[in-house]
Order: sequence, then structure tokens, then C-alpha cells
Amino acid sequence: MPTSYYEFTVRVPDESRDAIIYKLAEMGSPGLYEGDGNIIAYFEDKGDVRKLCGELDEFRKVLDDASLNPVFSYDYVLLPEKDWNESWKKNFSPIDIGNKLTIVPSWVKADTDRLPVIIDPGQVFGTGHHESTRTCLILIERFSEDFEEKSFLDIGTGTGILAIAAARLGFSPVTAIDNDPMSVEACLFNVELNCLKDIVIKKGEITDVEGTFDFISANLLAETLLQIAQEIASRLGPGGSAILSGMLVGQEDEVIKSAEMAGLKFRKKVVDDKWVSLVVERP
Repeated sequence: MPTSYYEFTVRVPDESRDAIIYKLAEMGSPGLYEGDGNIIAYFEDKGDVRKLCGELDEFRKVLDDASLNPVFSYDYVLLPEKDWNESWKKNFSPIDIGNKLTIVPSWVKADTDRLPVIIDPGQVFGTGHHESTRTCLILIERFSEDFEEKSFLDIGTGTGILAIAAARLGFSPVTAIDNDPMSVEACLFNVELNCLKDIVIKKGEITDVEGTFDFISANLLAETLLQIAQEIASRLGPGGSAILSGMLVGQEDEVIKSAEMAGLKFRKKVVDDKWVSLVVERP
């Protein structure tokens, strides 16, 4: 069934930018883009746009009461499926990441001597342009030198970009899972675009995944990472590593604590602008 999205344009002063980004992520926006003086956020049309506006209006009042002036203003537009796809195409161009990977839109010829990861986002997020996705890709490339021919699990795969990159970099076998049927469909399509066969794609939760893996990527919201920390730990093999990504600066301490309580060791923190990625390891 075709899905529409609301595109919110939030005009925000620098002093309120971090707070607004945190709030939009907390509200469930799976895609945030920072521009010159504004933030673009997408929300799936679930018939609750008034609720979204109400949350932003209430948050604006909180900032105003805290004397964080000037505060922000916003407007929004509903993007039907066709306009949504065109919006993505305008903002999605080839991008080199790390030393080996190039993320290539499916409508652009993959003319590169690097490892191409061909992506058609459709109505699902995951193009490599977001800071957390970019950091995950860089870390996966670095770990591929030590983990070649090792197993890989991508939790919340979206378009499949991380799973496809892992396969390109030599991880095998690769498993990708997502609880959203549209994401599973997009991942299947993108795996076929990249002519890859050694990727197992599943619809479900992490609790539906059996066995252990040498490497796990989980590019999710902080709240979700806190909820599944124990499940991640139980699916990481001895000596294995995991990337926990998708959190904002200031949220990482709680995620580190939950990972350590699950028996994992914190190894590294990478910050890209306002987004944090963590590397943890199972002893």
C-alpha cells in the first residue's frame, strides 16, 4: 500500500538546534536533514499530524519558558508517494564513504572503481547521507579488515544499506532483519539490485534471530537500543563486536551503561556532528 510522508521544515536558531534535533528524533522521525538555518524532518502519515504539531508547539513553549530565545517556527507539507520519491531523488546523489565504498542511487550509473552499494530508498530511510549511517559504514569498513569471511547481523536494516556494504566488504554470511514489511521489501529489492545472494533477509524482531554473530550493527534510536541491549549481547559471539548507533550526543552514557550491564565492554565512541556511534565488544 502506498505510503505518504509529512515533510516538516523547522526554522531554528543555532542555540536551539540541538534541542530540536533531539525532540524530532524522540518524536520518531526516521530521517533528519540539517540545512542552513533549518532542519528537515520526515514523519510517516499515520493520520496524526495534529498530534505532531501539538508536540512541537508544547516543546516550543518549554523552550520559551526556559528563556531559550529566539525559539523556532515550522511548517509542513504532505508528500504523496510520487512526490516523496521525487523528493528523495533530488536529495540523493552518489557519495564516497571511507576508503572503499560508494553509495550509488539506482537511477545513476555506477561508474566507480570503488565498491558500489546501489540503493533505491523507495519509501524507506537509509541512503548513507545521514551521519549515523555514514559512521556505521566507515566502522564496518575498518572492521572488515579483521572480520573478513565472518558473520554479520544488521538489526533494523531499512534499505539494507549496511548489510549490503558488509557483504561487499567480505562479511559472510550476512543476515538483515527489520520489523517493518516495507523495509523488508526495500531490502530485498536492493539486494537484488546489487546481485548479492549471500544475504538472509528476515521480517521480525531481534528475538526472532537464532544463533550468534561475529559482528552486529544496530543503527536505531537510543530508546530502542536500551530496550534490546541484552538481546544484542546474547547474539554476539565471543570476541565479537557491535556498532550501536543512531543516538544523539548526551544519550550515549545511558546506552553504554545498558550495554555493560548486558555483559559487553565499551571500546570506542565516534561523534559525527551531533550523532554518536559506539563500538562494544563481547569478551
